[in-house]
Amino acid sequence: MEPPYSLTAHYDEFQEVKYVSRCGGCPERKAFARAARFLAANLDASIDPCQDFYSFACGGWLRRHAIPDDKLTYGTIAAIGEQNEERLRRLLARPKGGPSGAVHAFFRLCLEMREIERLNPLPRLEIIDDCGGWDLCGGPGVAARWDLNRLLYKAQGVYSAAALFSLTVSLDDRNSSRYVIRIDQDGLTLPERTLYLAQDEESEKILAAYRVFMERVLSLLGADAVEQKAQEILQVEQRLANITVSEYDDLRRDVSSMYNKVTLGQLQKITPHLRWKWLLDQIFQEDFSEEEEVVLLATDYMQQVSQLIRSTPRRVLHNYLVWRVVVVLSEHLSPPFREALHELAREMEGSDKPQELARVCLGQANRHFGMALGALFVHEHFSAASKAKVQQLVEDIKYILGQRLEELDWMDAETRAAARAKLQYMMVMVGYPDFLLKPDAVDKEYEFEVHEKTYFKNILNSIRFSIQLSVKKIRQEVDKSTWLLPPQALNAYYLPNKNQMVFPAGILQPTLYDPDFPQSLNYGGIGTIIGHELTHGYDDWGGQYDRSGNLLHWWTEASYTRFLRKAECIVRLYDNFTVYNQRVRPPPAPCAPQAWWGTGWEHHAYPCARAHVQTKPVPRSLVLRTRCLGGRSRNWCIKRRSQSIYLQVLTDKHAPEHYRVLGSVSQFEEFGRAFHCPKDTPMNPAHKCSVW
Repeated sequence: MEPPYSLTAHYDEFQEVKYVSRCGGCPERKAFARAARFLAANLDASIDPCQDFYSFACGGWLRRHAIPDDKLTYGTIAAIGEQNEERLRRLLARPKGGPSGAVHAFFRLCLEMREIERLNPLPRLEIIDDCGGWDLCGGPGVAARWDLNRLLYKAQGVYSAAALFSLTVSLDDRNSSRYVIRIDQDGLTLPERTLYLAQDEESEKILAAYRVFMERVLSLLGADAVEQKAQEILQVEQRLANITVSEYDDLRRDVSSMYNKVTLGQLQKITPHLRWKWLLDQIFQEDFSEEEEVVLLATDYMQQVSQLIRSTPRRVLHNYLVWRVVVVLSEHLSPPFREALHELAREMEGSDKPQELARVCLGQANRHFGMALGALFVHEHFSAASKAKVQQLVEDIKYILGQRLEELDWMDAETRAAARAKLQYMMVMVGYPDFLLKPDAVDKEYEFEVHEKTYFKNILNSIRFSIQLSVKKIRQEVDKSTWLLPPQALNAYYLPNKNQMVFPAGILQPTLYDPDFPQSLNYGGIGTIIGHELTHGYDDWGGQYDRSGNLLHWWTEASYTRFLRKAECIVRLYDNFTVYNQRVRPPPAPCAPQAWWGTGWEHHAYPCARAHVQTKPVPRSLVLRTRCLGGRSRNWCIKRRSQSIYLQVLTDKHAPEHYRVLGSVSQFEEFGRAFHCPKDTPMNPAHKCSVW
């Protein structure tokens, strides 16, 4: 048996904390001490970090924390989310005019459960009537006059419910200076197609729970023959699942092979059972010509959808479309509907009790008034000075990546020049969009009526206003500075068709980022996130786009071949990890994009931290081991319910947190030196993978 890891023999941060604490007037040293104490409380000193660094760095935290009853997961980053939520609630408790006044009214009305209970299913029944009711009642003449396209217009163009397929306005991947209508596979209620196929015990349980949910909601809405309706609707969704390609399939990772720009005339021939010109004319309030171009991302799927339409009884197809509208809006109705949703969520995700109403309403305020709420948040919780400091931190990491590009032996000169150009042109958005500092500009984001008494009408008004904004974009110039997320979001992202990285203020909070910490300490926190997003610009997804965000293969064949050979090492590494008898992502494909984030951080953020440490009068090993190596793992200390782990493996492109850490630190040479790991231990293998 391996002896327990000796904290005093190798992990000498406690001694260094004592040294630091003697410097009473040194803010930086106090910050280092604070970080070291926090990390020391999280670790498990009985675990040898050379055997399992994740359990070593997170074991103490995992022992001390339980998953709250209303949550699926809980982790160190989730604690930041709780702090952000509490701040947002306090902001919403203050009366205020302008756009924030509208979000206050929206939030307050969402909390008025008595009014929602009084209306009960009435708003939903009105919507069902608007869609033609259930079963095409009214005799054979009604069925004969039924028009699929009119109901599709209601679903997609009025209620924003994807049915059979999705319709969006997006940047044209091959010409990112213009918007284009994009059509793609969609129309399933469950989050992953394999759940409909019942291939294992877990998916069988989820599918059974979904059917119970359908019957319960149909009954609440006054439908008859609910078992038959539920079964017929489920069969339509199962047929759609069978023709849907998983988002993790190689076919969906190669954007060039999916991209198919066609005219409306050509689209009509691909799917003859839909009237495309009429449908798009209604939604966009335009008179499109047959030569108008759209981008079809799932050509085979749409051909099979046309066959499904032809072979499905009108009554069943009608009920499926009405169901898609119903289920999208069900979370906004009275308690019986919300209870039905919770019962389904409990089977799918394992949550013991529903979210409290205040959290639900805060989530809806974020969704429908995100920027207005964000303006309040950044005014008090993210300064211009912090914004500038994070921007500099990102530039430091970009600079290191630029240096690293010069060292890559698998990249030839032509590809290297294109990679450098992509890095140079990459847009970095930090904290918040500047227009949020101008109340009039925020007003324009929410020019729809907020009723003082009817919450459900506010939801519909917001949905219809969002549709109007979206359809208007088709004739507008592209503004690449727009954000997908509001600034209070606990997230970050990279968009390849904009070549843009975004780090909202919500994620730039302690303990990921602390403005009082020296930069060297922040590299181990937010630096890991920055390194992760930066690497997306060059992985098998973002690497398909050039410096301007256009879908263009800028690699030479020789460089790309050598790149794939390097990436195979990562694939083999992750093939050794299994959860629920499934291999951990990345799958056995030519590339392993989500695994690169770790080595991306090590090669990019870690040298920045090291450079900062060398200029500070603080013990170097304290920073490099506690904040930079321990801190980066601390980000992924997280507990999950078993059902949540199952869904993560099916639906999340990221590896589970344990393997996310092990797969990256074990490939980093500096880790073995910092923790004195002998060669050929699990965290210091003799052969290591290196792509970036």
